[in-house]
Amino acid sequence: MDQKKYKILVDKHTPKENRLYNGLVAFIIGGLMGMLGQFLVSFYSYQFDIPSKEASVFMIVTLVFLGCFLTCLGFFDKMVSFARCGLIIPITGFAHSMMSAALEYKREGLVTGIGANIFKLAGTVIMFGVVSAYLFGLLRVILMGG
Repeated sequence: MDQKKYKILVDKHTPKENRLYNGLVAFIIGGLMGMLGQFLVSFYSYQFDIPSKEASVFMIVTLVFLGCFLTCLGFFDKMVSFARCGLIIPITGFAHSMMSAALEYKREGLVTGIGANIFKLAGTVIMFGVVSAYLFGLLRVILMGG
């Protein structure tokens, strides 16, 4: 079978993605995550009588904990298969990527397993985030003149 016929056959049997539905679900779930984050900030601010800037740190820690906890229990992947980027993009996705790597390599030990592999996915995200922030900052300095 030549390449063109094979590609036509594969395209015929590949399930089509409903991008509008996936985008709508991710938008709604992402909005609910934002509402949850704001609720946690308000709750911690009221409960501990602290400014919302400090309460936002507690909110981030709570969301990271929830992401890690749900990953450990095996629920996070199931939730992401429904919610798409609505759960992966926020800080919970970062926590999930690190916890997944830690769980996958825990049998190899603390240093060579978890320590060497925990940033396997998150490390690339951090690196590209830092590099792009540097480049955009440099571009802003060049264009704005200081």
